[in-house]
Amino acid sequence: MIAENRRARAHVDVTLIIIVYTLSIFGILAVAVATYSTSSSGSLSLLNHIVESSYASRQALFVMLSPIVLAVMLSIPLSLMRQRARLIYWLATGLITVVWVFNRAAGVKQWLDILWGFTIQPTEFAKLAIILMLAREMCREEKPMATRQSFFRLGAIVGIPGVVIMLSGETGSFIVIAFLFIFMLWFAKVDVKLLLIMGAVAALLLLAVYGFAVYSGSNDYRLLRIVSFFNPEAYSSSGAYQQTHSKIAIGSGGMTGVGMFTDGSWYQLNYVPADWTDFVYATIGEAWGFAGCAGVLGVYLLMILRMLYLARYTRDRFGMLVITGVAGMFLFHVVQNIGMTTGLLPITGIPLPFLSYGGSNMITNMAGVGLVLNVTRNRSLAGSFETPAQSVSLMRYTNNYR
Repeated sequence: MIAENRRARAHVDVTLIIIVYTLSIFGILAVAVATYSTSSSGSLSLLNHIVESSYASRQALFVMLSPIVLAVMLSIPLSLMRQRARLIYWLATGLITVVWVFNRAAGVKQWLDILWGFTIQPTEFAKLAIILMLAREMCREEKPMATRQSFFRLGAIVGIPGVVIMLSGETGSFIVIAFLFIFMLWFAKVDVKLLLIMGAVAALLLLAVYGFAVYSGSNDYRLLRIVSFFNPEAYSSSGAYQQTHSKIAIGSGGMTGVGMFTDGSWYQLNYVPADWTDFVYATIGEAWGFAGCAGVLGVYLLMILRMLYLARYTRDRFGMLVITGVAGMFLFHVVQNIGMTTGLLPITGIPLPFLSYGGSNMITNMAGVGLVLNVTRNRSLAGSFETPAQSVSLMRYTNNYR
C-alpha cells in the first residue's frame, strides 16, 4: 500500500520530460542530416550544419519554444479542462471545418498559412480536443457504450470531426483518431466483443470504399498508395517510389550506418522525398544504421510504457483516460510511420513524433505531453470528479489492471 501510494503521488514526471527532449533534440540532428547538401563545407561543425539547414533551424526553434507549451498546459487546472472539454472540442471542430472550406478553392485542404512562410495544421490540435471530449464522456459511466445512447454519443464525437478530416484528404489523421478511440475504450473497460465488432465493421467499410474506388477507376492518391503497397513493382516509379527508396536507404545503412553529412548518401542525393518530415526514419536508418533505428524504437517504447505506468497509478478516471488517449495517439503514430518507411504498412502521411519536421506536429506532441504532466501533477485531486460508485470502480480498476 505504501509503494502504491508513492507511485500515485502528485508530481511533474521528470522521467517523461527527459525522454521527450531526448527525442526532440535528436530530431533536430536528424532533420539537419536529411537536408544536408554538397554545397555545405564538410569541415563545418555540427552546430553550423544545423544553422545552415533552414528546416533544422526551424525545428530547433520549435523545440526551444516547446517549454512554453508545457508551461501553458500545466498552468490550466485539470478540472477546468474537463469542464470546458465540450467547448474546446467544438472550437477545434469548427476550426478544421472553416480551414477546409476556406482552402478548397486553392486546392490546399489541410494547412493554414500564417506569417513568414510558417503554416499550421488544425487537425493536429483537433486530436487533443477529441481526447479531452472522449475522456469527459467516458468517465460519466462505469462502462461506456453499454447503452444505445452512449454508443451513438461517443460515435458522434469521433465521427463529426472525422468526416471533415476525411473530406480534407487526411486519411492518416482520421485513422489516428479511430485508433486512439478504440485504445481509450479498451482502458475504459468496454466489452471486448463490442470492440471486435467495431473493428470488423470499420475494416469492411474501408474495404468497400476502396473496392468501389478500384471498380470505378478512381485516380485518388490515397487509393494509389494502397494499390502500390500490394504491388510495389508495378508502381515503382509512381505510388511506390517513395517507399521503395526508403527501404533502400534504410538497408544501405547496415548495422551502424554510413554516418552523418556523408556525400553520395541517399539522403544527400534526395532519393527519398520528404526524408526530413514523414520519412525521417529512412534518414536515421541510413545515417545510423540498425543501431540507430533500434535505439529510436527503444526510446519510443520507454515513452509509451512510462505513460501507461502513469495511467496505471492515476485513480481519477478522467485523468487516466486522458493519459491513455495521448499514449494511444503516440503509439499509432510511431507504429504507422515506421511501418510505412520500412514497407510493412501503406503510406498514410503520418509524421514521427518529436523527430519529423513540423511546428504543428511539435506543438501538438508537446501539448499532449503537457496534458499527461498536468494529470500527474493534480493527482491529489483524484476522486474529486467521480461519483461514489465510480470511485469504487476505479479502485477495482487499479487492482485488476489490464
